[in-house]
Amino acid sequence: MRGYFGIGAEEISKPMNLGALMRTAHAFGASFFFTVNAHPKLREAYNADTSRSFGHVPYYPWASVEELRLPKGCALVGVELTDEAVELPRFMHPQAAAYVLGRERGSLSPELVARCNHVVKVPTKFCVNVGLAGAIVMYDRLIALGGYPARPIMPGGPKLEMSETPKRHRQS
Repeated sequence: MRGYFGIGAEEISKPMNLGALMRTAHAFGASFFFTVNAHPKLREAYNADTSRSFGHVPYYPWASVEELRLPKGCALVGVELTDEAVELPRFMHPQAAAYVLGRERGSLSPELVARCNHVVKVPTKFCVNVGLAGAIVMYDRLIALGGYPARPIMPGGPKLEMSETPKRHRQS
């Protein structure tokens, strides 16, 4: 996959949500992780992040929207469940992007939305957990930009020879 991405959250307050989002970002190959005005108790997130992402993915804790700095050419993509947001399956991800999710009990601030180049939504009936929403966005990016061929017309997938099957998926 070409390009890079980062992911973060504004005003996140629950250590387990931050830990889960960081672990998922690490698993999907994020280039960086960030928070904007995170709750001070988030130091506990180290315990929730079982992949120890802090040692593998740079973390930028910005105190405010004004302090938020992204690399040159990196598009800021807000993830928000609003009528105006583009549904994720209809969105073309930028090659260089930073995705920002809202706090657990609320929305992205108007100041942060104003900074966004794009605003997308996961097409659900109601808001889902911030960690889950982040995972869906990162998976969608992987499917859209990861070089995968179009899905087959019929149910199922290509048949792999046993020599092609990844070891971690083999059954004993």
